[in-house]
Amino acid sequence: MERLGGVTQTEYLQQANDSLLTIVQIETKEALHNVGEIARVPGIDVLFCGPFDLGNNIGHPILDGSMHDKLKEAVTKIQRVAKENNKASGIYATSGDQAREYADQGFQMVSVATDATLLPASLQSALTTARGSYVHSALNIAKGAFRGY
Repeated sequence: MERLGGVTQTEYLQQANDSLLTIVQIETKEALHNVGEIARVPGIDVLFCGPFDLGNNIGHPILDGSMHDKLKEAVTKIQRVAKENNKASGIYATSGDQAREYADQGFQMVSVATDATLLPASLQSALTTARGSYVHSALNIAKGAFRGY
């Protein structure tokens, strides 16, 4: 039988559940209100806060990168309840600096960026590199390097 990571497929399937994490996202007013009950559900490993969705849902959206005090209190509550129930706490961050701040505050699972910001930035960087510098492109156009395209 084929081996996966040093174990057979059967061995892997027999122990796979021991390696799984169950993560619940706290992103609504209802979830925030019930976070204590949610945290007590057996098998849940992580309470994960999505501050953008939570802020919108509780009427305090993140505007211009700034969190309303009520949203900060909600984030703190989620982390506190996770700790009180021996669960890990997680949160979305929008930058490496913000991720470091959250980690320093005690969040154990922190995203370093969101796909909505990371993917466009990465694609723009790759396209800029692929195109070369604007000066180089302008010189090629001036030399007629792109005739016929």
